[in-house]
Amino acid sequence: MAKKADSKKEPFFHVVKRDDMPLWKAWLIRVVTILVAFLFVGFISMGVTEKGFFEIYRIMFQGVFGRLLNGYTTMLWKYLQEIAILLALSLALTPAFKMKFWNCGAEGQALMGGLASIICMIEFGKSLPYPALIAVIAVTSIVAGAVWGVIPAVFKALFNTNETLFTLMMNYIATQIIAYYVYIKGGGSNVINPVAEGNFPSVGSNDYFVNIVIVAVITIVMYIYLKFSKQGYEISVVGESQNTARYIGINVKKVVIRTMAISGALCGVTGMLLVAGKDHSININSVGGQGFTAILMSWLGQFNPFIMVIMTAIVVFLRIGVAKVADSSLLNSSFSEIMVGIVILMLVGCEFFVNYSIKFRKTSKEVNV
Repeated sequence: MAKKADSKKEPFFHVVKRDDMPLWKAWLIRVVTILVAFLFVGFISMGVTEKGFFEIYRIMFQGVFGRLLNGYTTMLWKYLQEIAILLALSLALTPAFKMKFWNCGAEGQALMGGLASIICMIEFGKSLPYPALIAVIAVTSIVAGAVWGVIPAVFKALFNTNETLFTLMMNYIATQIIAYYVYIKGGGSNVINPVAEGNFPSVGSNDYFVNIVIVAVITIVMYIYLKFSKQGYEISVVGESQNTARYIGINVKKVVIRTMAISGALCGVTGMLLVAGKDHSININSVGGQGFTAILMSWLGQFNPFIMVIMTAIVVFLRIGVAKVADSSLLNSSFSEIMVGIVILMLVGCEFFVNYSIKFRKTSKEVNV
């Protein structure tokens, strides 16, 4: 006797992967989401600060760009510098993420690059000519970041360890190494005074120009590398399917280790920019958690360096601008981070609706399973 077919109600809704959305429509959704996010920040800030809507945005723009003097804004370069640091970390993570190696260790890799920079500045600053000192700082920072990135890659390639946990743990190790070094060099004060030797040169009165130019060059090179090089193609194939990559003759282990060496090296460069180009010192908060924000920037930028420029510019604008609004109303500095977090959440939700649609049940009749 045949079993009676089970029956149950069709789900009220289900999520369906979109086959193809026109590019213009996808970008229209993203632009509308960004505008709605800015409006949302404005209305929330109005409710918290009791300031007018347009006053909120005036404070935000002035907090980011300062006053307009002689045709340029007094704080524009500082804004570009903050974009450059976050963008550099995002670019560093992109090759690994495109390969589906979840590198959550940008914070530690950048700290190790910064540590190499400060050691060179302190130990060799008075004994090496300036060009040689800068070269030594650059090489050691790149190597330090690369080594810190290769360690979890080797374990992943050889023993299939969990790269997310491994790279996160490497962050804690790097933080404690920095803390120990700062304690020793700071004479127990947990502070290293700014070092004069080995700093990047200023262009006029602009201390950030060199950092911005370096990151701009990295952005262009990374786009070319990922889109047009053989290694960029191998990264894409490994990310799509390791079995397919092996079938067509790609050495997956080699690609994993090489890509993480590049990712770690670029994080090391970011550490160098923070130490030699910005702070001239180091502490456990030098990266300031931006290594984790960079994960979202890389993902929201769809692993495209030029889209990442837009995403980082928006996030940095909100972070600085809302912080200024908070300061003007004597609010806690966490208000800025809360607003940035909400905006990022809205952007993540936007990407969901770009890639998926929700289909609702049309009838309530039962269906046989």
